[in-house]
Amino acid sequence: MRFSCFYICCLLFLTLKLAAQQTDGLYSVDYRQTKVSSVVAGLEAKSGLHFYYDKLSVDSVLITAKVDRKPLNVVLTTIFQNTEINFVIHEKNIFLTRNKSIKAEIAEGYYADRIKRPPTQNELAKTMDSDLDDQTEKTLNAVTPNKIYEIGIKSNILKKGIGIVAGYVKDLRSEEPIEGAVISTADFKIKAVSNEQGLYSISLPYGPHLLNVKASGNRDSKRQVVVYGDGKLNIELREKVVSLKEVKIVSNKASNVKSLEMGVNRLDMKTIKKIPAVFGEPDILRVVLTLPGVQSVGEASTGFNVRGGSADQNLILLNDATVYNPSHFFGFFSAFNPDIVKDVQLYKSTIPEKFGGRLASVLEVTNREGDKSKITGSAGIGLLTSRFNIEGPIDSGKTSFIFGGRTTYSNWMLKLLPAEYEKSKADFHDFNLGLNHQINEKHTISLSAYYSKDNFKLNSDTNYNYNNRNVSLKWKHSINQKLNGALTLASDFYEYNIKSDVNQVNAYKLNFNINQSTLKYDMVYALNSKHTLNFGISSIHYKLSPGNFTPLGNESLVVPDIVPTEQALESAIFIGDQFDVSNDFSINAGLRYSFYNYLGPQVIRNYPSNLPITEDNLLGTTTYGKNKFINSYGGPEIRVSARYNFKPDLSVKAAYNTLRQYIHLLSNTTAIAPTDVWKLSDPNIKPQFGDQVSLGLYKNFETQGYETSVEVYYKKLKDFLDYRSGANLVLNQHIETDLISTKGKAYGIEFLIKRNYGKLNGWMSYAYSRTQLKMDDITIGPLVNRGEYYPANYDKPHAFNFTGNYRFKHRYNLSLNLTYSTGRPITLPIAKFNYGGSERVYYADRNANRIPDYFRSDVSFNIEGNHKVHQRLHNSYTIGFYNLTGRKNPYSVYYVQEGGVISGYKLSIFASVIPFINYNIKF
Repeated sequence: MRFSCFYICCLLFLTLKLAAQQTDGLYSVDYRQTKVSSVVAGLEAKSGLHFYYDKLSVDSVLITAKVDRKPLNVVLTTIFQNTEINFVIHEKNIFLTRNKSIKAEIAEGYYADRIKRPPTQNELAKTMDSDLDDQTEKTLNAVTPNKIYEIGIKSNILKKGIGIVAGYVKDLRSEEPIEGAVISTADFKIKAVSNEQGLYSISLPYGPHLLNVKASGNRDSKRQVVVYGDGKLNIELREKVVSLKEVKIVSNKASNVKSLEMGVNRLDMKTIKKIPAVFGEPDILRVVLTLPGVQSVGEASTGFNVRGGSADQNLILLNDATVYNPSHFFGFFSAFNPDIVKDVQLYKSTIPEKFGGRLASVLEVTNREGDKSKITGSAGIGLLTSRFNIEGPIDSGKTSFIFGGRTTYSNWMLKLLPAEYEKSKADFHDFNLGLNHQINEKHTISLSAYYSKDNFKLNSDTNYNYNNRNVSLKWKHSINQKLNGALTLASDFYEYNIKSDVNQVNAYKLNFNINQSTLKYDMVYALNSKHTLNFGISSIHYKLSPGNFTPLGNESLVVPDIVPTEQALESAIFIGDQFDVSNDFSINAGLRYSFYNYLGPQVIRNYPSNLPITEDNLLGTTTYGKNKFINSYGGPEIRVSARYNFKPDLSVKAAYNTLRQYIHLLSNTTAIAPTDVWKLSDPNIKPQFGDQVSLGLYKNFETQGYETSVEVYYKKLKDFLDYRSGANLVLNQHIETDLISTKGKAYGIEFLIKRNYGKLNGWMSYAYSRTQLKMDDITIGPLVNRGEYYPANYDKPHAFNFTGNYRFKHRYNLSLNLTYSTGRPITLPIAKFNYGGSERVYYADRNANRIPDYFRSDVSFNIEGNHKVHQRLHNSYTIGFYNLTGRKNPYSVYYVQEGGVISGYKLSIFASVIPFINYNIKF
């Protein structure tokens, strides 16, 4: 009796469990070498659907798969993905075939009696202006191309009109949004692109459509839809995984030709990790430097120059937060953890109207949101650094987290240097944290935090340290089918400190910091199938401490020297429209209006308007109270680009940009250094202004897998800051007297050849570029080089880069990186003379000479572990050599006076071959 009761309870429990599965539409299966007939019998019992198939044709197929609580279409896709069996779901029936394609497309002409003519413009406008009724709103998750998805309220008679289909494009496994996915009709006449939140909106005539979906790093896919009205369709894509068999993979083959963007480079981490880097750790900025039009001044610098711009003219964003010093360990490592970065975008020509405040480029780095399905992670250990990250779900798949950290143990290497560096020390660490919560289908909130700190001492009693702290909070929401928005709050802090306490009497601390708060609201409005509007507002509050020199300890006799704190407010409003005139011709026109206010408290030094700004010409001072408006700058910024397709694989593009920059980097070096001083525009220092025109030709050779492009540009600069000879930039209470305002020009041509697939892939770029400045206004100060154009400090006319990867087998590949560039300009002494009993030098014109040319070759060999799907740990190794030829590339050439004699020196950062090895695991 007890046994019978127990049996009945178990049976009741199993029945309830099965009923629950049927209720929520989720299924769990676990097969080990199971015949298809047994699989079908089990699924029919669970789902209530009926399978149609030829038992003899599938009798030899054995299924091995495990799926936990997934929709039926996902279950079927998983269990049949490594077989020759195709399936399609139609209402309550499932059809299986083997070695034959199977489709459930609606026959052409099926709706012919219901649609007599295309909708008129009045009908389109009437449909577009109507909002979606919340009561009829239904979200569909489109996973498989074999199913027909019905959008809107189904009816027997198909009405005339246009339906708005909107939703998210996400990764099927991690549920992260996919940016840049192209959703288009089969003839490519109607298309949409997902934004950074994964949101898209496309206007489709009522009726059946076959949608093509393409996204970099994911499998190309299709979705079959029947549009009855407005509705939501979330598209879930599978990550592209290379099969063990030889296959060709092409992602977005025509994206560079058909996209409206010009001078935009996108990189994913799979590409970045293949490039050899110093000490073996993948480095985002090192890969950016291989792109055409991007250069650096030399080794040990992660500051970069884009199309004739200085290092401070690049806006560097990490999850919408501004990073002021993107380097670690003397510039050997970038600030971005490669294990948690999702993708990188560099804008150097068609800069979107939502970005502003810099003249040269925008580097946008986006971290991953974290896996929402399971706990995963990775770790790596190298000669100098180690890193670890972990990610996963928190609350039933709605909330996810990602955490990453890096640290270094480099002191052992410094001890191997010559005796004059034996007391040197250096270390750094950084942390990233990301939280993402999906409130519902319309609202998502995410938090991103970053912290880094560097400490170093170079065989002296002086300690240096600097740190970045960034936090950003973003609320993404869908107002209706046509309108989506994102509200972002960000706080950025950068600080450096210099301390010396060996002599307590002279002990001191020098501190500089910049505190920035940002508020912005971006919106995207799908007006109709031809117009997509982007608009919004932004505001940035700057608070700078330009320098505090204070005593360290009670016994110190150092006299405090504090440069007054300054603050300002930079705001902007912008709007842009992407207008698809035809399938071959598109225009993007945008207007950004920025306005800047310099705020008190501050004491402003007054100088006459037509005389040089010097101490001798000082008229007096004016004192302003707290938050008082001292002076303002501002004006419109134009963003226009156009694209015309001559052929599907050939297009021409043109762009024109104007930009304004209100914050300046003051530095005696050509690269970003931890002791640089940032300065706000004020009544005596005007904001920089630049405008650029560019033209590009793009051609693809699809059969060979090559993408080619050539772009030319011309840029004018106004009020670009340069320095008087012997300028003092640190703790300068009247810095304007050591600065000069110049005008300049930058121009060049860039070539790019890229191969995306095959055993040998990579890219090769060449750029010829010039950046020249002129100071010919005698009312500003003494003329530089007689008022003629002279090269900027970072002017390097020729630059060539080759980055190649050769895959011997699926687990082994070799990467090679070659870099060549012209040496940067310097000012050299050309004569010596005696004065006052000592030897003096006479210098040539400013930047009239150059250091020797730069050349470097790097190679790495990557070994991946086995690719068993159910293996808990996956490992890989990277072995290679940085500066393979051991070339002693000069970083700088300088002259010092020693005992009354002038001596010249050449400084090389890496003067020999540097081997490296890294071990990585992923779980």
